[in-house]
Order: sequence, then C-alpha cells, then structure tokens
Amino acid sequence: MQPNSVTVEQFYREHTEALQMRLLAGEKQLDRLIREPTVNRPGLALSGFTRYFAYKRVQAVGHAEAYYLRSLPTRERQARYAYLFAYKIPCIVFSRNLKPDKEFFEASEVAGVPVFQTPLVTMKFINAATLALEMMFAPRGTEMGSMVDVLGVGVLIRGESGIGKSEAVLALIERGYSLVADDVTRVTLVDGREVVGTSPELTRGHMEIRGIGIINVAAMFGVKSIRQEKVLNLVVSLKPWEEVHEVERIGMEQEFVKVLGVDVPHMIIPVRTGRDLARLIEVAAFQTKLKLSGYNAAQDLNERLIAQMKAAKPDAEKI
Repeated sequence: MQPNSVTVEQFYREHTEALQMRLLAGEKQLDRLIREPTVNRPGLALSGFTRYFAYKRVQAVGHAEAYYLRSLPTRERQARYAYLFAYKIPCIVFSRNLKPDKEFFEASEVAGVPVFQTPLVTMKFINAATLALEMMFAPRGTEMGSMVDVLGVGVLIRGESGIGKSEAVLALIERGYSLVADDVTRVTLVDGREVVGTSPELTRGHMEIRGIGIINVAAMFGVKSIRQEKVLNLVVSLKPWEEVHEVERIGMEQEFVKVLGVDVPHMIIPVRTGRDLARLIEVAAFQTKLKLSGYNAAQDLNERLIAQMKAAKPDAEKI
C-alpha cells in the first residue's frame, strides 16, 4: 500500500527533532494534506509567476525569498501573500531561523496554513525533509513472521503458528544476533528496490515465548540484541517435514518470493524433531551472504564436476 498523502501533523510529529522544526502558527490546521513527497521553494510564485507552482508540496522560505519580500512595499507584499495563499499549500517552513512579518502571519491565519521555523540552512532542510517525506510516501505493508539480523543479513522467518519461529529466533539472539521484529514485520519499499523491515513501535524490542510470556529482549540480552530496522535479504519458510514433497538438496536454482513487488531470495526449511532450526537459519543466512558477494557453492561444485568429466573424457576415448 502506498500513501497518496500525509498530514502536516504526521510530518511534524515524526520529524520535528531531526528537522528541528518549531510551530509558529496554525496549530489547529495541522490536518492539511501534503500530496507530493518533496519540498518546493516558492520564489517564482512570490514574484507573481505561478504557472508551474508546485503548491501540493511543503514550501521552504530561505534568505532569497525573505529578503525579496522585505524589499517590497507593504501593500504589494500583502498582495503577494494573498496570491500565494490562494493555493492550497500544506505548510510553510522558514529556514535559518528567519521570522515572518506581521502581514505574513495575518495572511497565513486567514488561509489556515501552518507556519514553521527551523535553524537549518535552506538546502540542508530541503534535503533532509525530502528524504523524510519519501520514506513516509514509500509503499509499505505487513508480513507475518519474525525478522532477525544475522551477521548483516536481514532474515524474515515465516511459518504456521507453533512451528518454532520464536524458539529459533530466541536461539539466534542467544548467539549474538539482533531481533528486528517478532511475529509481525512492517515492510517499506525504499527507492523502489530495497525492502526494509521493522517492528510495530508498540511491540519493538519484545517477544512472546509460549509458556513464558512476553519478554523484553534488550533488558535480558543487552541493547545489541535489538535493531530498529534492516534491509530484507532472505525469506525463510519453516514447514512440517511431511508437507515438503521436494526437499532442496543442491541449491543450484534460487527461489524468490515477492515482497512489495521486489524479488527476495526464499528458502524452505523442513521442520521435524531433532533439527536445529536456529543453526539451519544461520547457515542459510551465511549462504545468502556468500551469494550476494558473488560466490555460489553449488555452482562452484558443478563447475568442478564438469571440469573433471571433461578431463576424464579423453582418457576414456583412448581405451
């Protein structure tokens, strides 16, 4: 699912610390919608040219716009403000701690447009705000399964209830790896090519272990045992042994599963009594890491076998 818009309040509440934004006016109008994930400088619009005015975006006012407006007579400045606020802009942010004049506040109040201030220089604010908005507008969804960071490989572990996902994750955490999400993983598509997994904020850092209850992973294993987000590199599906009719023996062909439209490597691990699931998932992650670096053990063995067969063929022809 991809959001078509986000509210100014969402943008402000989620990124106020990173963007150092301070609300100056329009507290009751924070429900206005931002419809495009980027930032616009309204210099041309303030000068009177609005043909290509990107009014659906967050508007950033810097030194150039502020000093231009100060150079105008009061009545003309008021007219420019009225012209600007005739469009349904979501909000305006003044960078470098610039402060709007009285006429600007009056016009923004009439139009119901929130006004913010930040100490960041204009371009730094624009770059940071654009990245924040792109994340907010990115396609996102939910995957049923737990996610672990195994030596830099993001592994999503799926399987039916009671098959042993939580026990496997717990064993991986005990070996020094990090929990990203337990049972439910939120996924976001970044730049149209990478899927990033995280946990719901409410349950972050916690796990449910049947027979024990809810545990705080960080309190029990240390802060290194949790990670807020991780790129998804591998999906592991745990299935009962009797349901897996064709068990992978060589690994020549890589299976994939689509997550938010992106092909992610997929492995099915049969489950039965006595199998160390945590160790198998760990090895699957190591195998994926080798493949990502360009090495495929099955392909390497296949090439060695073919080379040996070719070397033995001339000897067979001599007999």
